[in-house]
Amino acid sequence: MSKEKTARIRELNDTFRQSGLGGRVVMTRGVSDLNEETLKEIIVAVKRFNTFTPDNDPHEEHDFGAFEVEDHKLFWKIDYYAPDLRGGSDDASDPAKTKRVLTIMFRE
Repeated sequence: MSKEKTARIRELNDTFRQSGLGGRVVMTRGVSDLNEETLKEIIVAVKRFNTFTPDNDPHEEHDFGAFEVEDHKLFWKIDYYAPDLRGGSDDASDPAKTKRVLTIMFRE
């Protein structure tokens, strides 16, 4: 993939993660069952996440993060779907062809 496409994907992922624009945010049942205050802290932690390294971001797309809130160890992951959510995106660098889905889950 070209550096330009990778940079565009990274930009779109950061914008989506920080604003929610351009996709959907979902969480696993265990996470969604947490109390409202903890859920707010988790959402803030995802939005503020900026600890990208070659180990956790080898493709430099900013599509994954591991973090902790209170005693909870969590991941978030962005996946790229076609606009109808029925299959994968043909081009994650093109917002017209991509619906991003960010999933928040426990590490276990």
